[in-house]
Amino acid sequence: MKADSLQTCIDKFKSRDAVIGIVGLGYVGLPLMLRYNAIGFCVLGIDIDTSKVEKLNAGRSYIEHIASEHVAKARDSGFEATTDFRRAAECDALILCVPTPLNKYREPDMSFVINTTDAIKPYLRAGQVVSLESTTYPGTTEEELLPRVQESGLTVGRDIFLVYSPEREDPGNPNFETRTIPKVIGGHTPACLQVGIALYEQAIDQVVPVSSTKAAELTKLLENIHRAVNIGLVNEMKIVADRMGIDIFEVVDAAATKPFGFTAYYPGPGLGGHCIPIDPFYLTWKAREYGLHTRFIELSGEINKAMPEYVVGKLMDGLNENGRALKGSRVLVLGIAYKKNVDDMRESPSVEIMELLEAKGALVAYSDPHVPVFPKMREHHFELSSEALTAENLASFDAVVLATDHDRFDYQLIQSSARLVVDSRGKYRTPAANVIKA
Repeated sequence: MKADSLQTCIDKFKSRDAVIGIVGLGYVGLPLMLRYNAIGFCVLGIDIDTSKVEKLNAGRSYIEHIASEHVAKARDSGFEATTDFRRAAECDALILCVPTPLNKYREPDMSFVINTTDAIKPYLRAGQVVSLESTTYPGTTEEELLPRVQESGLTVGRDIFLVYSPEREDPGNPNFETRTIPKVIGGHTPACLQVGIALYEQAIDQVVPVSSTKAAELTKLLENIHRAVNIGLVNEMKIVADRMGIDIFEVVDAAATKPFGFTAYYPGPGLGGHCIPIDPFYLTWKAREYGLHTRFIELSGEINKAMPEYVVGKLMDGLNENGRALKGSRVLVLGIAYKKNVDDMRESPSVEIMELLEAKGALVAYSDPHVPVFPKMREHHFELSSEALTAENLASFDAVVLATDHDRFDYQLIQSSARLVVDSRGKYRTPAANVIKA
């Protein structure tokens, strides 16, 4: 593609005449679709999940914090979803928003990225930009996408453009939206970066260009490793404080009054979500290729991974104090989403707590106003529905474990009705006979 053709491609985004293709319509892809649709772009959504596609084409959302009325409005103004990857040829931009989980060996599972790239590969053409948003290890764009994109004879940086721009969604956070979260972009070539900027600056208030796709990939990992390490630190501090009879939440609150040099992180029952429990392992895996052992990162991962067992241990101690064994006890887990006020259950430590309890012979139930029925998950299987939080029902359980602190829970009712409360979120600051901090 010549320089004038490059400018034509850029102008197409600036004039908003381009067709935007979003591949993967989950917690990242769906908000991005809504944003591009809202500013006048023609948007095509592509997903392998037939049920998702059918719901979106009917104007219905399947994510709690995204209202169906927004999806219906997008559908009425031209958005369409499909499972037909051949339609990738219609798109001027293809933005890949697919999962990057870990396999059973805690190594990166790149199958979703690779399979998606292979699925669109036959339909790539000159004048398109391909952007990967999935969190991954440095080098993925160059090692996995670049050769596949160029297989048909297209030259990246001249005929077709390749960028990496990591997602920064925070589901359920009312203080930020897709438009207001700055967007990091790295291009394979300077021309790729120019096109990537033209693509994203229409939809995002601030675009942050970096020198390469590798730099952009490592930026995303640093953001999430920063959080994972600091959460690991405060989780370890929680254990130390507990042995010393000190309330770690009081300590963090007090430390947070320092106006410089300290950022407050709070302990919990473990890490959840699509990023923080997973992303550090992407870097540790890739670092081995360079003969490096990321001990600091791996240690924080071990600490965070051990938190569900710590919570279960505290529950067992509390039951023992009441003359009961965990085996045969009825235990209610409060909140199974990975964080409060959302329905997102990816990598939720609550589910791991449920599995540990079940393995030890407890009779497990849950209550979560955002998850009325336990969903089908790749690795976890419970045939359960959310329990009603009434005084009578709470009193029928031997213990309740507060795993996710949703605002919709009636905490006063829980404390006054439950025989034993194991609080992993610091909701109960005043000491009480039936509350154990975990």
